[in-house]
Amino acid sequence: MKKSVLSAALGALALGVAFSAPAMAADVSACLITKTDTNPFFVKMKEGATAKAKELGVKLKSYAGKIDGDSESQVAAIESCIADGAKGILITASDTKGIVPSVKKARDAGLLVIALDTPLDPADAADATFATDNLLAGKLIGQWAKETLGDKAKDAKVGFLDLTPSQPTVDVLRDQGFMMGFGIDTKDPNKIGDENDPRIVGHDVTNGNEEGGRKAMENLLQKDPSINVIHTINEPAAVGAYQALKAVGMEKNVLIVSVDGGCPGVKSVKEGVIGATSQQYPLLMASLGIEAIKKFADSGEKPKPTEGKSFFDTGVSLVTDKPVSGLKSIDTKEGTAKCWG
Repeated sequence: MKKSVLSAALGALALGVAFSAPAMAADVSACLITKTDTNPFFVKMKEGATAKAKELGVKLKSYAGKIDGDSESQVAAIESCIADGAKGILITASDTKGIVPSVKKARDAGLLVIALDTPLDPADAADATFATDNLLAGKLIGQWAKETLGDKAKDAKVGFLDLTPSQPTVDVLRDQGFMMGFGIDTKDPNKIGDENDPRIVGHDVTNGNEEGGRKAMENLLQKDPSINVIHTINEPAAVGAYQALKAVGMEKNVLIVSVDGGCPGVKSVKEGVIGATSQQYPLLMASLGIEAIKKFADSGEKPKPTEGKSFFDTGVSLVTDKPVSGLKSIDTKEGTAKCWG
């Protein structure tokens, strides 16, 4: 763990998730279920969970979907965790609504279920959520894009590269947050695609990877080749979008913003591929999640949310080398010191 991330973890503990060192409990086991095992975000999440589990003597089993959106594998993983007698599950759900019956089954069996990064729908279907404020993450990059464009924002042509058709909560929150920051009426803030702002070229899905980002960008270019602003669900999708734009000589004409803050993504900001990104901290989410399961196993105590919020907020920072007035940000040097992956 880098010093800055360690400091963030210690700071978070001081702010209210101070899971005190519990008495030793025999055979405490936990499960980590991520959307994939290839996205650097989830790789770092697994590293954080693994390291903390080793430190606390928790037996950890890790599972992942084959691709982002593979909910069936996650359902099967929950069944395995219940059968194995795990004390708790950490999950980044691909289908935040569809997974709820399986989560209920786990909770009914006495397991603590914590959503990481992606709140369930409804959020209280899990015992707790440890996550970035994804709505704020979207607002930050939306506001940055608006201020960067200045007067040109009112005539922008905006495209959205979202995650999957099921519209998981993390997808909705980032998408709608961007609109709020940019000054677009979201209509129903819990739904993607019902807006009527004439600046919106359209939405497409990427499955959160480069190939998906490239194809989605090509589709939006066919709708309107004058597109000049792109919001992407994550940085792999942003890189795919850039590749599609570069293939037609438009890479300098389109402002791309994203969310994640992985080391490759911060490098993309430094190189000008991405204008700005909102950085989150997956290692912290997972390590705190393991601590919460250990605490629950020893005392029955469940974690509490950040004061004034419905979840425990693990923080977010806007990363850009082109800061705008009135919006707090960090540059890519500091972003690199805090990045992951």
